[in-house]
Amino acid sequence: MTNVCEACKEPLVVEVELSDDEEDVEMGGSSSAAAAAGNGGVKTVPDDINLNCGCHFHWTCLLDSYTHTSCPSCDRDITSTTSTNPPQIQVLCTLTNEGGVQPNLDILPLLTEESYLKAYPEDRKARAFLEFCREGDVAAVVELLQAEDDDDEDSDEDDDAMEDTTAPGEKRERRHIDLLRYQDPIGDMQSALHAAVAGGSREVVWLLLLLASQLPLSEFPALVFQEASKLGVMRDDDEVAGKTDIRTLRDCDGRSAEDLAREVGVIWNGWVGNGRLTI
Repeated sequence: MTNVCEACKEPLVVEVELSDDEEDVEMGGSSSAAAAAGNGGVKTVPDDINLNCGCHFHWTCLLDSYTHTSCPSCDRDITSTTSTNPPQIQVLCTLTNEGGVQPNLDILPLLTEESYLKAYPEDRKARAFLEFCREGDVAAVVELLQAEDDDDEDSDEDDDAMEDTTAPGEKRERRHIDLLRYQDPIGDMQSALHAAVAGGSREVVWLLLLLASQLPLSEFPALVFQEASKLGVMRDDDEVAGKTDIRTLRDCDGRSAEDLAREVGVIWNGWVGNGRLTI
């Protein structure tokens, strides 16, 4: 049985830090204390991706060398198709990690996501923002937006500083992402408004409409303004007027957030056909 990674030739394990509870257990006796002291508060757990070609990898090693259709080691095709209509491409493996053994696990979505984020690491924050919108985590949504504002100020200062150090003819490019209007390239081009509608979070939808749409303020319940004030956010009319209204964004199937609300159903009764979710 293979017990090393095909890429790095190291054992198919990884060291992880002990949680506080685990460290307390490790330190419970003299021999355990010595062991914990010897390993620096870490433990060794399995980390084995067994592809359907028979090759084994650490998860990070597979990400570093992964291609969409073939094994990085033996070059055999590792894709298969589902029996659904239409059929979908998948990459099945047996995953063995700290949580146990998971056979026939399709890792293609994870591989696609991580490969994309490896090429475009700046999208990681934007995709996290969409996930917070989907989960209805208003505090996290606002925190990311405020952090983005701080990052923009820091980046502007960095750009000004680099003007003096950049050699003639060199061009420094910084890809800016507008979190409020970001559309996920590997998530059907859904926007934050799509995500919040799919997650059934009216609170996040109201927040997004307040900050990134031209929906008249008279359409907002008073409670929305009260909550926004508590969170320290409010509409900037000049900024909203100069940018894309979030209600105009469509996913890869041409659906607006209102179209998605129709599919979601009852929770969005009263929101369809009045201009709140599409224009």
